[in-house]
Amino acid sequence: MAQLSDDCFAFGGPMMSVEEAVGLIAARVTPVRDVETVALARTDGRILAHDIAAPLPLPPFTNSAVDGYAVAGRDLPQTSEQAFPITGRVQAGGSAAAPVKPGQAMRIFTGAPMPDGADTVFMQEDVRLEDGQVVLPAGLKPGANVRPAGEDIPAGHAALRAGRRLRPQDIALAAAFGLTELDVVRRIRVAVFSTGNELVSPGEARGAAQLFDSNRFMLMAMLARLGCEVSDLGILRDDRASLARALQQVAGRQDLILTTGGVSTGEEDHVKAAVESVGTLVLWRMAIKPGRPVAMGIIDGTPLIGLPGNPVASFVTFVHVVRPTVLALSGAVPEALVPMPVRAGFTYKKKIARREYVRVNLRKAADGTLEAVKFPREGAGLLSSLVDTDGLVELDEDVTQVEPGQTVGFLSYASLM
Repeated sequence: MAQLSDDCFAFGGPMMSVEEAVGLIAARVTPVRDVETVALARTDGRILAHDIAAPLPLPPFTNSAVDGYAVAGRDLPQTSEQAFPITGRVQAGGSAAAPVKPGQAMRIFTGAPMPDGADTVFMQEDVRLEDGQVVLPAGLKPGANVRPAGEDIPAGHAALRAGRRLRPQDIALAAAFGLTELDVVRRIRVAVFSTGNELVSPGEARGAAQLFDSNRFMLMAMLARLGCEVSDLGILRDDRASLARALQQVAGRQDLILTTGGVSTGEEDHVKAAVESVGTLVLWRMAIKPGRPVAMGIIDGTPLIGLPGNPVASFVTFVHVVRPTVLALSGAVPEALVPMPVRAGFTYKKKIARREYVRVNLRKAADGTLEAVKFPREGAGLLSSLVDTDGLVELDEDVTQVEPGQTVGFLSYASLM
């Protein structure tokens, strides 16, 4: 079970910036140590447990980069075209029956090993055939259109580092080394539940004053994209004693507990009191909009994060609190969120000293520039504002106003998970 030390909550008082929050998480979370060996085809999104050094060079042999004709560099025509007899043929997966002798050319195909005696390849579209010979133009440099052994990666090179969240291209590299399985960190176990008397799960009977729970399903899907093993704990009602019992029962079996709702300061927001009765909690107020109320705590050594109940606030705080926590717990290399510069197509005012995220769509303006267009309505409870937009514009703490034409930073939803 991963643990979070109590002193990470020593920061109190003023609202914490996003950078401070992420820094605390990275410094205080102890990664899980359990490693499992997984078939290569099932490692997408997993965290690599150990460095992988290249067991062979890539490519493993010198080969042709094109379909064409292989010759010796010393024989290259210098001032005018020259005809060469064709002495053989070598295809990908095969090898030349004999070396290329001086003054000869050999037909070769992309990926085929270079025959002995040849070090240069003419592209087939640059030559012509004439009377059983190939006519080669002047001007080609020695070594052209050839991929030397180890050109991509030399043998022994640290090709994949521990802590990398594996992507399809990383898996391709491992396959190119001939590996069939990889050692990865076991999946982070996360328990998720919603709180509130006003919620019912989809499929259940809904009272006139109740809502179908949507946050829990959004959060579980986001966790799944981060490679977590998710346990759905359903909905816990607004009762401090039952909340406390449920949290304590779950804590010892999970790496992280994630809740949504009940973390504000209202009389019926009971998560804070419930956690304090069985563990340690300090309300962590982040200088972020939407999503200021975020609770973090520890129960039996297991970290707990309580997100706001409004879906947009829950989404945004997941990105900036839960995502880095999951990555830290899994020992992953931190993945910085780098906004893409786009042009603002809207006007917006905000308070200083607070990070804000504006829901936008991207469009191509008449001059071809990508432009961000703000969702027409405000409100952290509008699910449609997440469904019908492309991402978020990030406005730093020192920004107080945005005007059309100004450059702003855009984060696509795809980049956030």
